[in-house]
Amino acid sequence: MAQISLTFPDGNARSYDAGVTPAQVASGISTSLAKKAISATVNDQHWDLQWPIDSDATIAIHTMKDEVQANELIRHDLAHVMARAVQEIWPDTKVTIGPVIENGWYYDFDRAAPFTPEDLGAIEKKMKEIINKRDEVRTEVWERDRAIQHYTDNNEPYKVELIESIPGDEPLRMYWHGDWQDLCRGPHLQHTGQLPGDAFKLMSIAGAYWRGDSSRAMLQRIYGVAFTGKEKLKAHLHMLEEAAKRDHRKLGREMDLFHMQEEAPGQIFWHPNGWTVYTQLQDYMRRQQRKGGYVEVNTPQVVDRKLWEASGHWDKYQENMFIVEVDEEHAREKAVNALKPMNCPCHVQIFNQGLKSYRDLPLRMAEFGSCNRYEPSGALHGIMRVRGFTQDDGHIFCAEDQIESETAEFIDFLSKIYKDLGFEKFSVKFSDRPDTRAGSDEVWDKAEAALLSATRAAGIEPELNPGEGAFYGPKLEFVLTDAIGRDWQCGTHQVDFVLPERLDATYIGADGAKHRPVMLHRATLGSFERFIGILIEEHAGKLPFWLAPRQVVVASITSDADDYVQEVVAELKKAGVRAEADIRNEKINYKVREHSVGKVPVILAVGHREVEERTVSVRRLGEKQTKVESLENVTKSLAVEATPPDLL
Repeated sequence: MAQISLTFPDGNARSYDAGVTPAQVASGISTSLAKKAISATVNDQHWDLQWPIDSDATIAIHTMKDEVQANELIRHDLAHVMARAVQEIWPDTKVTIGPVIENGWYYDFDRAAPFTPEDLGAIEKKMKEIINKRDEVRTEVWERDRAIQHYTDNNEPYKVELIESIPGDEPLRMYWHGDWQDLCRGPHLQHTGQLPGDAFKLMSIAGAYWRGDSSRAMLQRIYGVAFTGKEKLKAHLHMLEEAAKRDHRKLGREMDLFHMQEEAPGQIFWHPNGWTVYTQLQDYMRRQQRKGGYVEVNTPQVVDRKLWEASGHWDKYQENMFIVEVDEEHAREKAVNALKPMNCPCHVQIFNQGLKSYRDLPLRMAEFGSCNRYEPSGALHGIMRVRGFTQDDGHIFCAEDQIESETAEFIDFLSKIYKDLGFEKFSVKFSDRPDTRAGSDEVWDKAEAALLSATRAAGIEPELNPGEGAFYGPKLEFVLTDAIGRDWQCGTHQVDFVLPERLDATYIGADGAKHRPVMLHRATLGSFERFIGILIEEHAGKLPFWLAPRQVVVASITSDADDYVQEVVAELKKAGVRAEADIRNEKINYKVREHSVGKVPVILAVGHREVEERTVSVRRLGEKQTKVESLENVTKSLAVEATPPDLL
């Protein structure tokens, strides 16, 4: 029999008969490994222990300690076990597909009666019974005709359609989990008993069209989550509970910050409270940008398609642009314009006005630019994913030898702002050329090398994020981690040699000749809308005092204190604190509850004693105890808290 060579992660190689399976390889190493093995990686492909290896290859054997591979198998096997459980309970149910997704899986079913939340408990119970049976998992490769006949005989029309859509030269792999069978690429575990029966949970039921086509059958989708151990499941469920409590849409209603409605999909109606947060954040960023040497500009919302064609956006980004047609007077054809999806081409137009010298560089240009991008309705999510938004956008026009220093300076600039806003740490991703891009490979080679070198010179080794650059240049993505462990990509920094070339931007160098500037695109917060949503969820609505829209409510305990309430409010406002009076004829406990739900940081209660002693009873959000302090001291301390961090 022909021999093949398998090379292990330690670099050692061994000879085996062609057709050896990873299970046999594991057995040859040790009995212990054979028992613990769950899958293998063969030539960088995830491999079932039962699949034969026919040629020289690299190989690594995986156990449950290998988190990535273990989670993939657990979630994939549980999708099959769930489908088996559903068909054992309701035999007339038709099965379709059940892929692995982040943290779990889903499976789509065709069943006449709708699943109920109570059904999920019954399915989970049946799944645990199947796991406890420790049924063998087997795999075979079938001819297409045999597979179609099998599913036709078993009245599984969705599986027949799936097979007919698979290219003719692709093998059809069939998996059995005990007596239950499914069409699947694999890999899978070796028996159902390898699944952790206490580390999964069925989460929800939703509708889903077959193959995403609204003209096809509506199916029922069951979602589940799973991990390698019950503690990880517990942590995940806790995170979901926390995320639900922190949902910016829920808190936005409770705090009366904003609303959205059908007549303006993906657009935000900011209420006074929300606009206060917005403008406080914008004022803070404006001060930081002035200190950072930026000049602020403002550019048009509607721009002729000619500029977008010249910049490359018309070819590369048109599907995300809102097109506007206008009947211009005396024009033969309608003028075609677009709402700007980004600000960069307009900033080049400002740079191009008048001659620029090397002495003008670097020129740091900033705009709170209102942009509009078409996002599919299914992708919209509160104020986190919208169609109309404002960026703290900036473009730095510089010479090539200034890329490194400007990148380092921006990272310092961004770091201070994130720290002021409560984010001490962030990670950095380096995104290189996407498939759809403008500019030659030579230009991209130069841009990628320049940005990577500048990032490392700033003391940061970024995580590589292949293929995720902008169409005109590579970029850095700055990722924040919030209080419950979720990552948010916010700031960006991009090196662009393409737009200055396409839009004919030049400056006069020290040699008296024209040169192309490099364009550094940068945003610190990204969109204000999204960043405010992140802040709301990070702080669970309890925003830092200087950002809180309603900082203090002065509430009367008795109507005899109404005049003093107004005096306290006036003193606080004079000191720069956003304060309001609550002199309604309601009990103080009712007022405290209501304003606590609205996430007011400080409630000052005022009754007979406070009027006589010129004091206030201070109650802070989340604290049960109150503290009596003099009006003078409270006013001074709250005035300091109300001051933005950069002005302290």
